[in-house]
Amino acid sequence: MVIPDPAVGSGPGEERRPGRAAAPNSVPEPSVAPGRTPATAAGPAPDLVPDPPGSSPSAAPSAAVPGPPSAPAPAPASIPATVPAQPSAPPPGLVSDPRISPPPPPTTTFPAPWEAPGGQAGPRTFAAPRVPAAVAPDGPSDAGLAPDPGALHELPPDPTAAADARPAVGHLGDRPPTYDAEPAALPSATSENLDGLVPDTVLDGARYGTYTLRTASVRGDSARFRGEPRRDGLLTARFGAAESALVLVAVAGGRRDGEAAHLAAADACRWIGGAVARSHLRLSEDIRAGRRGDLKSGLHRLTDRTYGKLRARAAELGVEPDAYTASLRCLLLSADPDCRTRVFFGVGSGGLFRLRDGLWQDLEPFIPEGGPAARPGDEPEAGPDGDRLTMDLQITGPASPNVEGPPQPPAQPFRFRASVARPGDTLMLCSNGLAEPMRGEPSLPGELARRWGSGGPPGLPAFLADTQLRIKGYADDRTCAAVWEA
Repeated sequence: MVIPDPAVGSGPGEERRPGRAAAPNSVPEPSVAPGRTPATAAGPAPDLVPDPPGSSPSAAPSAAVPGPPSAPAPAPASIPATVPAQPSAPPPGLVSDPRISPPPPPTTTFPAPWEAPGGQAGPRTFAAPRVPAAVAPDGPSDAGLAPDPGALHELPPDPTAAADARPAVGHLGDRPPTYDAEPAALPSATSENLDGLVPDTVLDGARYGTYTLRTASVRGDSARFRGEPRRDGLLTARFGAAESALVLVAVAGGRRDGEAAHLAAADACRWIGGAVARSHLRLSEDIRAGRRGDLKSGLHRLTDRTYGKLRARAAELGVEPDAYTASLRCLLLSADPDCRTRVFFGVGSGGLFRLRDGLWQDLEPFIPEGGPAARPGDEPEAGPDGDRLTMDLQITGPASPNVEGPPQPPAQPFRFRASVARPGDTLMLCSNGLAEPMRGEPSLPGELARRWGSGGPPGLPAFLADTQLRIKGYADDRTCAAVWEA
Protein backbone atom coordinates (compact mmCIF):
# COMPACT_ATOMS: atom_id res chain seq x y z
CA MET A 1 0.00 0.00 0.00
CA VAL A 2 1.38 3.43 -1.00
CA ILE A 3 0.06 6.59 0.54
CA PRO A 4 0.13 9.39 -2.08
CA ASP A 5 1.58 12.76 -1.38
CA PRO A 6 -1.25 15.23 -0.86
CA ALA A 7 0.76 17.91 -2.73
CA VAL A 8 1.10 15.82 -5.91
CA GLY A 9 -1.92 15.03 -8.04
CA SER A 10 -4.43 15.93 -5.41
CA GLY A 11 -6.40 18.38 -7.55
CA PRO A 12 -9.77 17.44 -8.86
CA GLY A 13 -8.66 17.73 -12.53
CA GLU A 14 -5.55 15.65 -12.30
CA GLU A 15 -5.50 11.92 -12.92
CA ARG A 16 -3.10 9.56 -11.24
CA ARG A 17 -1.39 7.16 -13.59
CA PRO A 18 -1.49 3.48 -12.60
CA GLY A 19 1.80 1.88 -11.78
CA ARG A 20 3.58 5.21 -11.05
CA ALA A 21 6.40 4.92 -8.53
CA ALA A 22 5.97 6.59 -5.21
CA ALA A 23 7.22 10.12 -4.85
CA PRO A 24 10.49 10.59 -2.98
CA ASN A 25 8.73 12.23 -0.06
CA SER A 26 5.92 9.66 0.13
CA VAL A 27 5.34 7.81 3.36
CA PRO A 28 6.73 4.28 3.18
CA GLU A 29 4.39 1.35 3.60
CA PRO A 30 4.09 0.16 7.18
CA SER A 31 5.93 -3.03 7.96
CA VAL A 32 4.02 -6.28 8.21
CA ALA A 33 3.76 -7.91 11.61
CA PRO A 34 6.08 -10.93 12.11
CA GLY A 35 4.54 -14.20 11.04
CA ARG A 36 2.05 -12.55 8.60
CA THR A 37 2.47 -12.42 4.84
CA PRO A 38 1.81 -9.19 2.99
CA ALA A 39 -1.25 -10.69 1.35
CA THR A 40 -2.93 -11.52 4.66
CA ALA A 41 -1.79 -8.39 6.50
CA ALA A 42 -2.54 -5.73 3.89
CA GLY A 43 -5.78 -7.02 2.43
CA PRO A 44 -7.18 -9.39 -0.22
CA ALA A 45 -5.50 -10.73 -3.34
CA PRO A 46 -4.73 -8.42 -6.35
CA ASP A 47 -7.86 -9.55 -8.19
CA LEU A 48 -10.24 -7.93 -5.70
CA VAL A 49 -12.60 -5.24 -6.94
CA PRO A 50 -11.04 -1.75 -6.61
CA ASP A 51 -12.67 0.76 -4.32
CA PRO A 52 -15.15 3.07 -6.01
CA PRO A 53 -14.13 6.62 -6.91
CA GLY A 54 -14.29 9.16 -4.13
CA SER A 55 -12.64 6.94 -1.56
CA SER A 56 -10.19 8.11 1.01
CA PRO A 57 -6.78 9.39 -0.25
CA SER A 58 -5.13 6.60 1.69
CA ALA A 59 -6.76 3.93 -0.48
CA ALA A 60 -4.62 1.70 -2.69
CA PRO A 61 -3.63 3.00 -6.20
CA SER A 62 -6.16 0.64 -7.75
CA ALA A 63 -8.88 2.96 -6.45
CA ALA A 64 -8.05 5.60 -9.16
CA VAL A 65 -10.31 6.33 -12.11
CA PRO A 66 -10.25 3.27 -14.41
CA GLY A 67 -9.02 3.45 -17.99
CA PRO A 68 -10.97 2.93 -21.20
CA PRO A 69 -13.49 0.09 -21.14
CA SER A 70 -11.41 -1.98 -23.56
CA ALA A 71 -8.32 -2.00 -21.34
CA PRO A 72 -8.57 -3.32 -17.77
CA ALA A 73 -6.66 -1.48 -15.16
CA PRO A 74 -3.26 -3.01 -14.36
CA ALA A 75 -2.44 -4.23 -10.87
CA PRO A 76 -1.04 -1.66 -8.43
CA ALA A 77 2.70 -1.45 -8.27
CA SER A 78 2.78 -1.50 -4.48
CA ILE A 79 1.46 -5.04 -4.22
CA PRO A 80 4.34 -7.55 -4.18
CA ALA A 81 4.73 -9.84 -7.08
CA THR A 82 5.20 -12.90 -4.91
CA VAL A 83 2.12 -13.79 -2.87
CA PRO A 84 0.92 -17.05 -1.36
CA ALA A 85 -0.88 -19.38 -3.68
CA GLN A 86 -4.52 -18.39 -4.12
CA PRO A 87 -7.38 -20.76 -4.86
CA SER A 88 -8.02 -21.56 -8.49
CA ALA A 89 -11.36 -19.75 -8.31
CA PRO A 90 -12.00 -16.46 -6.54
CA PRO A 91 -13.86 -16.70 -3.24
CA PRO A 92 -17.64 -16.55 -3.43
CA GLY A 93 -18.96 -13.06 -3.88
CA LEU A 94 -15.73 -11.66 -5.41
CA VAL A 95 -15.30 -10.75 -9.08
CA SER A 96 -12.16 -10.00 -11.05
CA ASP A 97 -13.67 -7.67 -13.67
CA PRO A 98 -13.48 -4.12 -12.27
CA ARG A 99 -16.22 -2.93 -14.63
CA ILE A 100 -18.86 -5.00 -12.86
CA SER A 101 -20.11 -3.66 -9.55
CA PRO A 102 -20.26 -6.70 -7.29
CA PRO A 103 -22.81 -7.25 -4.52
CA PRO A 104 -21.69 -6.46 -0.97
CA PRO A 105 -19.04 -9.07 -0.17
CA PRO A 106 -19.44 -11.30 2.91
CA THR A 107 -17.16 -11.13 5.87
CA THR A 108 -13.87 -12.09 4.24
CA THR A 109 -11.38 -9.34 5.03
CA PHE A 110 -10.20 -7.79 8.23
CA PRO A 111 -8.30 -4.58 9.02
CA ALA A 112 -4.58 -4.57 9.40
CA PRO A 113 -3.35 -4.81 12.99
CA TRP A 114 -2.10 -1.18 12.96
CA GLU A 115 -5.39 0.23 11.70
CA ALA A 116 -8.24 0.81 14.09
CA PRO A 117 -11.75 0.10 12.80
CA GLY A 118 -13.56 3.23 11.78
CA GLY A 119 -10.34 5.19 11.13
CA GLN A 120 -9.44 7.31 8.11
CA ALA A 121 -8.08 4.51 5.91
CA GLY A 122 -11.23 4.17 3.81
CA PRO A 123 -14.17 1.82 3.84
CA ARG A 124 -13.54 -1.77 4.86
CA THR A 125 -15.55 -4.94 5.32
CA PHE A 126 -15.70 -6.10 8.95
CA ALA A 127 -17.27 -9.00 10.72
CA ALA A 128 -20.96 -8.43 11.24
CA PRO A 129 -21.67 -7.51 14.87
CA ARG A 130 -23.56 -10.02 16.95
CA VAL A 131 -27.00 -8.55 17.55
CA PRO A 132 -28.71 -10.26 20.50
CA ALA A 133 -32.23 -9.60 19.30
CA ALA A 134 -33.93 -7.58 16.58
CA VAL A 135 -35.61 -4.38 17.63
CA ALA A 136 -39.36 -4.62 17.28
CA PRO A 137 -41.04 -1.96 15.12
CA ASP A 138 -43.05 -0.66 18.03
CA GLY A 139 -40.12 -0.22 20.36
CA PRO A 140 -37.00 -1.83 21.78
CA SER A 141 -37.17 -5.28 23.30
CA ASP A 142 -35.00 -6.77 26.03
CA ALA A 143 -35.63 -10.36 24.95
CA GLY A 144 -32.42 -12.24 24.33
CA LEU A 145 -30.14 -9.46 25.47
CA ALA A 146 -27.05 -10.49 27.35
CA PRO A 147 -27.15 -9.56 31.03
CA ASP A 148 -25.35 -6.44 32.03
CA PRO A 149 -22.17 -7.43 33.91
CA GLY A 150 -22.53 -4.37 36.09
CA ALA A 151 -25.92 -5.59 37.29
CA LEU A 152 -24.26 -8.43 39.19
CA HIS A 153 -22.87 -5.94 41.68
CA GLU A 154 -25.93 -3.78 42.08
CA LEU A 155 -27.71 -3.59 45.42
CA PRO A 156 -31.35 -4.71 45.66
CA PRO A 157 -33.88 -1.96 45.00
CA ASP A 158 -34.87 -1.78 48.65
CA PRO A 159 -32.11 -2.99 51.01
CA THR A 160 -34.29 -2.40 54.05
CA ALA A 161 -37.02 -4.68 52.75
CA ALA A 162 -34.47 -7.38 51.87
CA ALA A 163 -32.99 -7.25 55.38
CA ASP A 164 -36.43 -7.56 56.97
CA ALA A 165 -37.00 -10.87 55.15
CA ARG A 166 -34.06 -12.51 56.97
CA PRO A 167 -35.13 -14.68 59.94
CA ALA A 168 -34.34 -12.73 63.09
CA VAL A 169 -34.13 -13.82 66.71
CA GLY A 170 -36.89 -11.96 68.49
CA HIS A 171 -38.07 -11.80 72.07
CA LEU A 172 -41.43 -11.94 73.80
CA GLY A 173 -42.57 -9.76 76.66
CA ASP A 174 -42.20 -6.10 77.55
CA ARG A 175 -38.41 -6.12 77.85
CA PRO A 176 -35.64 -8.05 76.11
CA PRO A 177 -33.53 -10.48 78.13
CA THR A 178 -30.44 -9.26 79.93
CA TYR A 179 -27.96 -11.06 77.68
CA ASP A 180 -27.38 -10.52 73.98
CA ALA A 181 -29.00 -12.77 71.41
CA GLU A 182 -25.70 -13.78 69.80
CA PRO A 183 -22.67 -15.64 71.24
CA ALA A 184 -20.16 -13.49 73.07
CA ALA A 185 -17.47 -15.88 74.40
CA LEU A 186 -16.15 -19.32 73.53
CA PRO A 187 -15.55 -22.07 76.10
CA SER A 188 -12.02 -22.48 77.34
CA ALA A 189 -9.99 -25.10 75.46
CA THR A 190 -6.73 -26.93 76.06
CA SER A 191 -4.78 -29.54 74.17
CA GLU A 192 -6.39 -32.25 76.32
CA ASN A 193 -10.08 -31.31 75.99
CA LEU A 194 -10.41 -30.71 72.25
CA ASP A 195 -12.41 -33.92 71.84
CA GLY A 196 -14.95 -32.64 74.35
CA LEU A 197 -15.68 -29.31 72.66
CA VAL A 198 -19.25 -28.88 71.43
CA PRO A 199 -20.46 -26.26 68.92
CA ASP A 200 -22.68 -23.41 69.96
CA THR A 201 -25.54 -24.50 67.67
CA VAL A 202 -26.61 -27.76 66.01
CA LEU A 203 -29.27 -27.79 63.28
CA ASP A 204 -30.65 -30.78 61.38
CA GLY A 205 -33.72 -32.02 59.55
CA ALA A 206 -35.20 -34.78 57.38
CA ARG A 207 -38.40 -35.94 55.69
CA TYR A 208 -39.66 -39.52 55.65
CA GLY A 209 -43.05 -41.04 54.96
CA THR A 210 -45.75 -38.58 56.00
CA TYR A 211 -43.70 -36.41 58.38
CA THR A 212 -41.06 -33.68 58.29
CA LEU A 213 -38.47 -33.49 61.07
CA ARG A 214 -36.62 -30.44 62.36
CA THR A 215 -34.08 -30.50 65.21
CA ALA A 216 -31.99 -27.78 66.84
CA SER A 217 -29.82 -27.36 69.93
CA VAL A 218 -28.65 -23.88 70.97
CA ARG A 219 -26.41 -22.71 73.79
CA GLY A 220 -28.25 -20.60 76.34
CA ASP A 221 -27.80 -16.85 76.68
CA SER A 222 -26.08 -17.12 80.06
CA ALA A 223 -23.65 -19.78 78.81
CA ARG A 224 -22.86 -17.66 75.77
CA PHE A 225 -22.09 -14.68 77.95
CA ARG A 226 -19.90 -16.60 80.41
CA GLY A 227 -18.10 -18.72 77.82
CA GLU A 228 -19.50 -22.01 79.14
CA PRO A 229 -20.11 -25.02 76.88
CA ARG A 230 -23.56 -26.09 75.74
CA ARG A 231 -24.75 -28.70 78.24
CA ASP A 232 -27.50 -30.13 76.04
CA GLY A 233 -26.79 -33.01 73.71
CA LEU A 234 -28.62 -33.86 70.47
CA LEU A 235 -28.47 -36.92 68.24
CA THR A 236 -30.44 -37.34 65.00
CA ALA A 237 -29.79 -40.67 63.27
CA ARG A 238 -31.38 -43.11 60.83
CA PHE A 239 -30.86 -46.86 61.09
CA GLY A 240 -31.75 -49.19 58.22
CA ALA A 241 -33.20 -48.41 54.82
CA ALA A 242 -36.45 -48.29 52.90
CA GLU A 243 -39.68 -48.88 54.84
CA SER A 244 -37.94 -50.67 57.70
CA ALA A 245 -35.72 -47.67 58.47
CA LEU A 246 -35.98 -46.19 61.95
CA VAL A 247 -35.24 -42.56 62.87
CA LEU A 248 -34.01 -41.78 66.39
CA VAL A 249 -33.94 -38.33 67.97
CA ALA A 250 -32.20 -38.23 71.36
CA VAL A 251 -32.18 -35.10 73.53
CA ALA A 252 -30.01 -35.06 76.65
CA GLY A 253 -29.66 -32.30 79.22
CA GLY A 254 -26.68 -32.19 81.56
CA ARG A 255 -26.88 -30.92 85.10
CA ARG A 256 -26.63 -27.17 85.43
CA ASP A 257 -23.97 -27.36 88.17
CA GLY A 258 -22.00 -30.24 86.65
CA GLU A 259 -18.50 -29.45 85.47
CA ALA A 260 -18.60 -32.22 82.83
CA ALA A 261 -22.33 -31.94 82.14
CA HIS A 262 -21.81 -31.56 78.38
CA LEU A 263 -19.71 -34.74 78.30
CA ALA A 264 -22.36 -36.72 80.18
CA ALA A 265 -25.06 -35.49 77.79
CA ALA A 266 -22.97 -36.46 74.77
CA ASP A 267 -22.28 -39.92 76.25
CA ALA A 268 -25.99 -40.48 76.96
CA CYS A 269 -26.93 -39.66 73.36
CA ARG A 270 -24.16 -41.79 71.91
CA TRP A 271 -24.85 -44.83 74.07
CA ILE A 272 -28.62 -44.85 73.60
CA GLY A 273 -28.00 -44.41 69.87
CA GLY A 274 -25.73 -47.46 69.81
CA ALA A 275 -28.28 -49.54 71.74
CA VAL A 276 -31.11 -48.60 69.36
CA ALA A 277 -28.89 -49.23 66.31
CA ARG A 278 -28.20 -52.80 67.43
CA SER A 279 -31.94 -53.47 67.92
CA HIS A 280 -33.44 -51.29 65.18
CA LEU A 281 -34.87 -54.17 63.12
CA ARG A 282 -36.85 -55.56 66.03
CA LEU A 283 -37.92 -52.09 67.17
CA SER A 284 -39.06 -51.16 63.67
CA GLU A 285 -41.18 -54.30 63.42
CA ASP A 286 -42.75 -53.66 66.84
CA ILE A 287 -43.62 -50.06 65.94
CA ARG A 288 -45.20 -50.96 62.59
CA ALA A 289 -47.14 -53.83 64.20
CA GLY A 290 -48.25 -51.74 67.20
CA ARG A 291 -46.69 -53.98 69.87
CA ARG A 292 -46.76 -51.42 72.67
CA GLY A 293 -45.94 -53.83 75.46
CA ASP A 294 -42.85 -55.19 73.72
CA LEU A 295 -41.73 -51.68 72.87
CA LYS A 296 -42.08 -50.47 76.45
CA SER A 297 -40.16 -53.34 78.03
CA GLY A 298 -37.46 -53.35 75.35
CA LEU A 299 -36.80 -49.61 75.45
CA HIS A 300 -36.80 -49.73 79.25
CA ARG A 301 -33.93 -52.21 79.16
CA LEU A 302 -32.00 -50.14 76.64
CA THR A 303 -32.38 -47.05 78.83
CA ASP A 304 -31.19 -48.97 81.88
CA ARG A 305 -28.04 -50.01 80.06
CA THR A 306 -27.34 -46.43 79.04
CA TYR A 307 -27.56 -45.17 82.61
CA GLY A 308 -25.48 -48.11 83.77
CA LYS A 309 -22.69 -46.92 81.48
CA LEU A 310 -23.04 -43.40 82.83
CA ARG A 311 -22.59 -44.67 86.38
CA ALA A 312 -19.58 -46.71 85.34
CA ARG A 313 -18.06 -43.65 83.70
CA ALA A 314 -18.64 -41.62 86.87
CA ALA A 315 -16.79 -44.28 88.85
CA GLU A 316 -13.85 -44.06 86.43
CA LEU A 317 -13.72 -40.31 86.93
CA GLY A 318 -13.93 -40.68 90.71
CA VAL A 319 -17.13 -38.62 91.07
CA GLU A 320 -20.58 -39.35 92.41
CA PRO A 321 -23.11 -40.85 89.97
CA ASP A 322 -25.29 -37.76 90.29
CA ALA A 323 -22.39 -35.56 89.17
CA TYR A 324 -22.05 -37.38 85.84
CA THR A 325 -25.56 -37.91 84.55
CA ALA A 326 -28.13 -36.30 82.26
CA SER A 327 -31.82 -36.39 81.51
CA LEU A 328 -32.59 -38.37 78.36
CA ARG A 329 -35.66 -38.12 76.16
CA CYS A 330 -36.05 -39.83 72.80
CA LEU A 331 -38.38 -40.17 69.81
CA LEU A 332 -38.61 -43.18 67.51
CA LEU A 333 -40.12 -42.55 64.07
CA SER A 334 -40.72 -45.16 61.39
CA ALA A 335 -39.91 -44.36 57.76
CA ASP A 336 -42.87 -46.43 56.57
CA PRO A 337 -45.46 -44.06 54.98
CA ASP A 338 -48.29 -46.28 56.26
CA CYS A 339 -47.09 -46.09 59.89
CA ARG A 340 -48.10 -43.05 61.95
CA THR A 341 -47.11 -44.46 65.34
CA ARG A 342 -44.78 -42.10 67.22
CA VAL A 343 -42.90 -43.50 70.21
CA PHE A 344 -41.52 -41.44 73.07
CA PHE A 345 -39.39 -42.73 75.94
CA GLY A 346 -36.87 -41.36 78.39
CA VAL A 347 -35.81 -40.42 81.89
CA GLY A 348 -35.54 -37.00 83.49
CA SER A 349 -36.93 -33.53 82.94
CA GLY A 350 -38.05 -32.02 79.68
CA GLY A 351 -41.23 -31.65 77.69
CA LEU A 352 -43.43 -33.42 75.17
CA PHE A 353 -46.08 -31.24 73.49
CA ARG A 354 -48.47 -31.61 70.58
CA LEU A 355 -50.04 -28.88 68.47
CA ARG A 356 -53.46 -30.00 67.25
CA ASP A 357 -56.19 -27.77 65.81
CA GLY A 358 -54.27 -24.64 66.82
CA LEU A 359 -53.90 -25.61 70.52
CA TRP A 360 -50.94 -27.01 72.37
CA GLN A 361 -51.40 -30.15 74.51
CA ASP A 362 -48.96 -31.08 77.24
CA LEU A 363 -48.57 -34.83 76.77
CA GLU A 364 -46.45 -35.20 79.89
CA PRO A 365 -48.65 -34.31 82.87
CA PHE A 366 -47.05 -32.97 85.99
CA ILE A 367 -46.07 -35.75 88.38
CA PRO A 368 -45.87 -34.59 92.01
CA GLU A 369 -42.84 -35.70 93.95
CA GLY A 370 -43.74 -38.96 95.73
CA GLY A 371 -47.39 -38.63 94.64
CA PRO A 372 -49.67 -41.52 93.82
CA ALA A 373 -48.97 -41.22 90.10
CA ALA A 374 -45.35 -42.15 90.73
CA ARG A 375 -46.32 -45.68 91.75
CA PRO A 376 -46.39 -48.41 89.09
CA GLY A 377 -49.82 -49.00 87.62
CA ASP A 378 -51.27 -45.60 88.64
CA GLU A 379 -50.53 -43.80 85.38
CA PRO A 380 -53.51 -42.66 83.29
CA GLU A 381 -54.60 -44.89 80.42
CA ALA A 382 -56.29 -42.19 78.34
CA GLY A 383 -55.09 -38.78 77.38
CA PRO A 384 -56.41 -35.80 75.42
CA ASP A 385 -58.86 -36.60 72.63
CA GLY A 386 -59.17 -40.21 73.76
CA ASP A 387 -55.67 -41.30 72.71
CA ARG A 388 -54.62 -44.40 74.55
CA LEU A 389 -51.46 -43.90 76.56
CA THR A 390 -48.94 -46.51 77.52
CA MET A 391 -46.93 -44.42 79.96
CA ASP A 392 -45.00 -46.29 82.60
CA LEU A 393 -43.89 -44.08 85.47
CA GLN A 394 -42.43 -46.88 87.56
CA ILE A 395 -39.13 -46.63 89.36
CA THR A 396 -36.55 -48.86 87.77
CA GLY A 397 -36.13 -52.12 89.65
CA PRO A 398 -32.94 -54.05 90.32
CA ALA A 399 -30.56 -54.04 87.41
CA SER A 400 -30.37 -57.14 85.26
CA PRO A 401 -27.10 -59.08 85.04
CA ASN A 402 -26.30 -57.68 81.58
CA VAL A 403 -26.42 -54.06 82.79
CA GLU A 404 -23.00 -52.47 82.91
CA GLY A 405 -21.92 -50.47 85.92
CA PRO A 406 -22.91 -50.52 89.58
CA PRO A 407 -26.45 -51.83 90.23
CA GLN A 408 -27.94 -48.49 91.21
CA PRO A 409 -31.36 -47.39 89.89
CA PRO A 410 -31.74 -43.96 88.35
CA ALA A 411 -33.31 -41.24 90.45
CA GLN A 412 -35.99 -40.45 87.83
CA PRO A 413 -38.88 -42.60 86.59
CA PHE A 414 -38.87 -44.14 83.13
CA ARG A 415 -41.40 -42.57 80.80
CA PHE A 416 -42.94 -44.16 77.72
CA ARG A 417 -45.68 -43.26 75.30
CA ALA A 418 -46.79 -44.56 71.90
CA SER A 419 -49.59 -42.75 70.08
CA VAL A 420 -50.97 -42.43 66.57
CA ALA A 421 -50.51 -39.07 64.89
CA ARG A 422 -53.20 -37.33 62.90
CA PRO A 423 -52.69 -35.33 59.71
CA GLY A 424 -51.85 -31.74 60.60
CA ASP A 425 -50.37 -32.55 64.03
CA THR A 426 -47.07 -31.11 65.20
CA LEU A 427 -45.25 -33.07 67.90
CA MET A 428 -42.48 -31.33 69.84
CA LEU A 429 -39.91 -32.95 72.13
CA CYS A 430 -37.66 -30.52 74.00
CA SER A 431 -35.20 -30.18 76.83
CA ASN A 432 -35.99 -28.42 80.07
CA GLY A 433 -34.65 -25.10 78.75
CA LEU A 434 -37.61 -24.86 76.35
CA ALA A 435 -40.14 -26.87 78.36
CA GLU A 436 -40.09 -24.38 81.26
CA PRO A 437 -41.08 -21.30 79.20
CA MET A 438 -43.63 -23.40 77.30
CA ARG A 439 -45.34 -24.14 80.60
CA GLY A 440 -44.64 -20.84 82.35
CA GLU A 441 -45.11 -18.16 79.66
CA PRO A 442 -48.38 -18.34 77.67
CA SER A 443 -46.98 -15.98 75.04
CA LEU A 444 -44.44 -18.57 73.84
CA PRO A 445 -46.85 -21.42 72.98
CA GLY A 446 -49.19 -18.85 71.47
CA GLU A 447 -46.49 -17.48 69.18
CA LEU A 448 -45.30 -20.95 68.16
CA ALA A 449 -48.88 -21.99 67.44
CA ARG A 450 -49.24 -18.99 65.15
CA ARG A 451 -45.99 -19.78 63.31
CA TRP A 452 -46.39 -23.55 63.07
CA GLY A 453 -50.16 -23.85 62.85
CA SER A 454 -51.06 -23.63 59.16
CA GLY A 455 -47.95 -22.67 57.18
CA GLY A 456 -46.42 -26.14 57.13
CA PRO A 457 -42.95 -27.03 58.38
CA PRO A 458 -40.47 -24.13 58.33
CA GLY A 459 -37.05 -24.26 56.76
CA LEU A 460 -33.99 -24.81 58.90
CA PRO A 461 -33.11 -21.10 59.38
CA ALA A 462 -36.70 -20.20 60.26
CA PHE A 463 -36.98 -23.15 62.64
CA LEU A 464 -33.81 -22.08 64.42
CA ALA A 465 -35.17 -18.56 64.82
CA ASP A 466 -38.46 -19.95 66.15
CA THR A 467 -36.80 -22.07 68.82
CA GLN A 468 -34.70 -19.07 69.90
CA LEU A 469 -37.66 -16.86 70.80
CA ARG A 470 -36.23 -15.27 73.92
CA ILE A 471 -38.06 -14.51 77.15
CA LYS A 472 -36.60 -12.63 80.07
CA GLY A 473 -35.75 -14.99 82.91
CA TYR A 474 -35.15 -18.10 80.71
CA ALA A 475 -31.51 -18.27 79.66
CA ASP A 476 -30.74 -22.03 79.66
CA ASP A 477 -29.77 -24.18 76.70
CA ARG A 478 -32.60 -25.03 74.34
CA THR A 479 -32.88 -28.29 72.43
CA CYS A 480 -35.95 -29.11 70.40
CA ALA A 481 -37.20 -31.71 67.92
CA ALA A 482 -40.47 -31.07 66.05
CA VAL A 483 -42.37 -33.41 63.74
CA TRP A 484 -44.92 -32.07 61.23
CA GLU A 485 -47.49 -34.56 59.96
CA ALA A 486 -48.57 -34.15 56.33
